[in-house]
Amino acid sequence: MNYKDILSDLGAEAENLLNFSTPKIVKEHLHLPSPEFIDQIFLQSNRNPQVLKNLAALYNHGHLANTGYLSILPIDQGIEHTAGASFAPNPLYFDPENIIKLAIEGGCNAVATTFGNLAIMSRKYAHKIPFLVKINHNELLTYPTKYDQIMFGSIKDAWNLGATAVGATIYFGSENSNRQIVEVAEAFERAHELGMPCVLWCYTRNNSFKKDNVNYEVAADITGQANYLGVTIQADIIKQKLPENNGGFTAINFAKSDPKMYSELSSMHPIDLCRYQVANCFMGRIGLINSGGESKGASDLTESIRTAIINKRAGGTGLILGRKAFQRPFNEGVELLSAIQDVYLDKTISIA
Repeated sequence: MNYKDILSDLGAEAENLLNFSTPKIVKEHLHLPSPEFIDQIFLQSNRNPQVLKNLAALYNHGHLANTGYLSILPIDQGIEHTAGASFAPNPLYFDPENIIKLAIEGGCNAVATTFGNLAIMSRKYAHKIPFLVKINHNELLTYPTKYDQIMFGSIKDAWNLGATAVGATIYFGSENSNRQIVEVAEAFERAHELGMPCVLWCYTRNNSFKKDNVNYEVAADITGQANYLGVTIQADIIKQKLPENNGGFTAINFAKSDPKMYSELSSMHPIDLCRYQVANCFMGRIGLINSGGESKGASDLTESIRTAIINKRAGGTGLILGRKAFQRPFNEGVELLSAIQDVYLDKTISIA
């Protein structure tokens, strides 16, 4: 997809997203994705040579290799959203091999998978595309639905199966978040010892975060703080939902905030909201990848391009997108992944 196609696809929103030039946090304060990102950021960190090697394996694979950007295809939805709901639009993907083929054909940097999927396919594919193994899940079969993440396997098992990296979710704000923080922090420490980078899904979950028909689980201030907690337990990459609003702390009246968070550090422009998330990732020292969200059909391409532009121009590191790609015919999924990657490869789309 070339720049003209991107302009056409965005329509009336193109001007607002592509020409925004007055971010509250200037780009000169950020550590931005680049081919030298690992050397610039992680050589001075406590990460051992094996972690650096596997970070390089992630960043140097697929269509975005050697750019500092990431395109990851996740297939944990079979647990997180139930297999039936996830794969009914395209039953081909009940078979995990087809997801892996989609990630390879689509030029992704890595495929985020489960212990079961890696165990059944690792000998055939672990050396062909980096595997990011999700170590915990919300099993979703408990009624009423609870917001909890439980471990599905061990770090040692992920290493034995040939995983390049591990991933985990913490539901910050949930009643079980304290336990999850301790569990994941300990798991990440062990993963680093064995040389595996760590990716944290920094999601917020609390019914009280929804007020006056506004869902502040996707507020920039709340998700930004979740990011800050994530980088504090030494995640190497942060996964977060794209922010949709702001002012969650003040609307819900909890935690602590400063008026400057909303006036001098951000605005209601989507790129500013996302940049606040990047700022909370140690000003970009830890890469921010935003999630693609659910598939809505015909609008998926436009929404994906929009998310990629916001993430890139805010100083983010890429996207982790699944359902929008695998809930459509294989070739269309490949085309959608390629279109997203084209945003990060297009040098005319600059950092705001």
